[in-house]
Amino acid sequence: MRSSGIPQPKFFRLAIAAAGALLAVASAIAQDLSIREYKPKSTLVVPEHPTPRAKYPVIDIHNHLQNLTIESWKRVVQEMDELNLRVLVNLSGGTGEALAERIAFIKQSDTPDRMVFFATLDFNDLDSPGYGRRAAARLERDLDAGAKGLKIFKNLGLTVRRSNGERVTVDDPELSPVWELCAQRGVPVLIHTGEPAPFFDPVDPRNERWLELQIHPGRRRPPGQFPSFETLVAERNRLFARHAKTTFIAAHMGFHANDLGRLGRLLDERPNVYVETGAILAELGRQPRSARSFFVKYQDRILFGKDAYRAAEYPYFWRVFETADEYFDYYRDYHAFWKLYGLDLPDNVLRSVYFGNALKLVSALDRRAFPATDGDATAAGPGSVLAK
Repeated sequence: MRSSGIPQPKFFRLAIAAAGALLAVASAIAQDLSIREYKPKSTLVVPEHPTPRAKYPVIDIHNHLQNLTIESWKRVVQEMDELNLRVLVNLSGGTGEALAERIAFIKQSDTPDRMVFFATLDFNDLDSPGYGRRAAARLERDLDAGAKGLKIFKNLGLTVRRSNGERVTVDDPELSPVWELCAQRGVPVLIHTGEPAPFFDPVDPRNERWLELQIHPGRRRPPGQFPSFETLVAERNRLFARHAKTTFIAAHMGFHANDLGRLGRLLDERPNVYVETGAILAELGRQPRSARSFFVKYQDRILFGKDAYRAAEYPYFWRVFETADEYFDYYRDYHAFWKLYGLDLPDNVLRSVYFGNALKLVSALDRRAFPATDGDATAAGPGSVLAK
């Protein structure tokens, strides 16, 4: 600005200097603000119904807890009581002696009915002839030792390879004895196939999981290093079709929670397939009307699952499932930059999802600890402690 030649008062010069400094600071903050630091406070005023405790007792069919001690297990059970979480299905049991030790630990605790284990497969001897029969024999021993089902991790299809570098597909016929044994024993297979579809896409401004893939670049699944999403889905669906007598639970709603029409078609075609809700709450909460309709229609095919055990995160699930709340936060900013909306599910749907379907698939669970569902005279009635 050109000087007028008139002397300016000292306080005026100081005010101009201070204002300039504040503008410089504000400009620096604006330029340095990252996408994770931008957390605007909503001015929306709507009814809020935080839900710290589930309306009905819950069986979490998909969880992972390791290295439990007597004290840590007591703490978990206390948290479960507060959440109305009745049973955790621990998918990190392993196989063989390690699994037997974990099962024994829970059985010998003060609360032996609050956790059950699924076994897993050991691929270390994959290249030796007869692997499938040996894997089935090991699984049978694990089931005899107390395992209630089988968990297949995402490494099958993605990273499990034979010594010659050949990728083992999800529907590799070598594994048929394992699926056949599960059908014979009447135990479910909870199978995690693939990853969210955007993990396989270019990591560019159009990828809605861009932020997550920046924070966790190891989750990227670029072509040339991994099979495509559609390749994995096709292998999984062929497995479901070839082993129609085996009950499969597709983990994470089969990674189709963002396309419920596609998931519905899969359930229509494959009556031996169920799904669970682990780690896909953000997908459901952004489409409350579509998700509610899906849950009502397929209420007999959906199980509750959380995935990672963190007690503070369960109430987000209860709030999405049980309330009609609008525009509230998800618990991980890098999973979802959008807000959640409640599905306001009917009571009969909540009972099916929270515990009814799990009781149907995992027959070894004690039904007396749960309130009766429609047409179920074997579960505990109104006098049950957990029914209150």
